Amino acid sequence: MQFYTYLIFDEVEKYFKFQAIIKGNILYIGEIAALATAALWSVTSIFFSEASVKVSSIIVNITRLILAAIFLLATVIIFDIPINISNSQIIMLVISGAIGFVFGDSFLFKAFQHIGARLSMLIMSISPAMSAVLAYYFLGEILSAWSIVGVLVTIGGIAMVVLYREEKPSSDYKKSNIGIFYGFLGALGQAVGLIFAKYAFIQSDINGFWAALIRVSAAIFFMFPLFFLIKRIRNPIKIFRAEKKALKYTALGSFTGPYLGVTLSLISITYAKVGIAATLMGTVPIIMLPIVRYFYKEKLGLVSVLGAILAVCGIAILFLKS
Repeated sequence: MQFYTYLIFDEVEKYFKFQAIIKGNILYIGEIAALATAALWSVTSIFFSEASVKVSSIIVNITRLILAAIFLLATVIIFDIPINISNSQIIMLVISGAIGFVFGDSFLFKAFQHIGARLSMLIMSISPAMSAVLAYYFLGEILSAWSIVGVLVTIGGIAMVVLYREEKPSSDYKKSNIGIFYGFLGALGQAVGLIFAKYAFIQSDINGFWAALIRVSAAIFFMFPLFFLIKRIRNPIKIFRAEKKALKYTALGSFTGPYLGVTLSLISITYAKVGIAATLMGTVPIIMLPIVRYFYKEKLGLVSVLGAILAVCGIAILFLKS
């Protein structure tokens, strides 16, 4: 990681007065952004879960992107953030948005339908490893031995939490090869999406809000025709008029997830290696443990607690040894 005396946190620092100066070095700004992303995505999953209970997940999916685009556009206009981006960077971000949001998320939702959240999240936990391998071959990023240990330990902790976490039994979710395949494609889409985003950022500095806006807009552009072709989308205005709580949860989730979360995820891969950033962003199942304990009163088993401790140890290795 490259160290500076003062970190100009892109345009975000200019407008939100954020500086990280500790003994003349940056305090792992990429890693911190990745963990903040995971925390935001954990809260986001609660909002979207509550919204999806009341309305179709497809409606929530497309509405979250539209609202996020509005939030992002308002941000760049209000703070007059210059775009400063080349055509090649726009192309990379468009591809990243299409692969990450459309390809990756679509197959993740399909995996949810076939094998449920627990197994789907377990398969998604291999996304950081995919990201690290792809970054090695396509970006030339090489992880140190300690970084590899930290990644493996963290993924092991995540796997323990997801695999052994107790859920309400349901006959709808059974192990199936097609469901596992969908989950694998979802993880691959997330990993490849990060690689293309990194390609854009290594060309020159890009503001995180602009990058997120381009990715989200690209996803909307590709998603709308797809939904109309399969005739699965209904008039969201009528639906949300009848379900105002669903609109509230969707709006909150859009703000914490595709708006703040995605922006921070792009900042994290700017200042940290893709494999490390993806691993830290993959700690959502760990961060969600106290959340579901508080909001849903779920009991936490011993294995879940041990998995969380293991994941925290892996994160500590990434911070102290990478």
